[in-house]
Amino acid sequence: METLKTSVIVSTYNQPQWLEKVLWGYATQTEKSFEIIIADDGSGEETKQVVDRFKKDSKLEIVHVWHEDDGFQKTKILNQAIEATSSEYLIFTDGDCIPRNDFVATHLKLSRKNCFLSGGYFKLPEDISKLISKETIESQQCFKLDWLLKHGLKKTFKTNKLTAFGLKAWFLNTFTPTKATFDGMNVSGWKSDILAVNGFDERMEYGGEDRELGERLMNYGVKFIQVRYSAICLHLYHERPYKNEAALAKNKKIREETKKSKSVYTPYGIIKSG
Repeated sequence: METLKTSVIVSTYNQPQWLEKVLWGYATQTEKSFEIIIADDGSGEETKQVVDRFKKDSKLEIVHVWHEDDGFQKTKILNQAIEATSSEYLIFTDGDCIPRNDFVATHLKLSRKNCFLSGGYFKLPEDISKLISKETIESQQCFKLDWLLKHGLKKTFKTNKLTAFGLKAWFLNTFTPTKATFDGMNVSGWKSDILAVNGFDERMEYGGEDRELGERLMNYGVKFIQVRYSAICLHLYHERPYKNEAALAKNKKIREETKKSKSVYTPYGIIKSG
């Protein structure tokens, strides 16, 4: 059997209609040598039905990693998903981010040893998110600026993400003031590096929970490369039900300790200490 080039870890929680659109996006990829690991933080039966249908009706290779719903436990399910992967290169994204058809190919093409890639996403309003169909994903119309403008999108500087290729993409990636970070909506890198720092810190709650892993990777010597104008996905609209000040304060404290101690390894990750 041919070794898979990459594993795409897609996190989800009770958004079956959005996940369906995302999986249509992966069914259109120009690069076919990948698996999808659904990191499911306790979704109900509807999500399972979507995943099972794609396993049966599409050529996608999908593994569904699930645990019981016990509040926001995304870092735990992501660590389980990492362990379930069968390739050396991992792409992390969310179940509300539709990948452009060159998404997997771009991550693989731009990958470098000792580096992680920090990709881009283009946020859509609720009405356009609902308009996107299987047909518009298969034709890639939903990634075309003229289609989005026709359906009410306002043109801003951020729309450059959808129109930047070649030299323009390189220029914008190079000179953007936005730092390259570990943003779980669109980031990729080496499984060996993630295992070396013991994955996600499972104490982290909602709000920047993925950034802390990126900070430990940087402490470990990994360089983050900005590719936000090259590796593109459409971020579908959603509410933020988990956002609360106590969780944000807790996360901030953990991240400050990571920075202060320049820590590389968390005892609260894939391998539990004690």
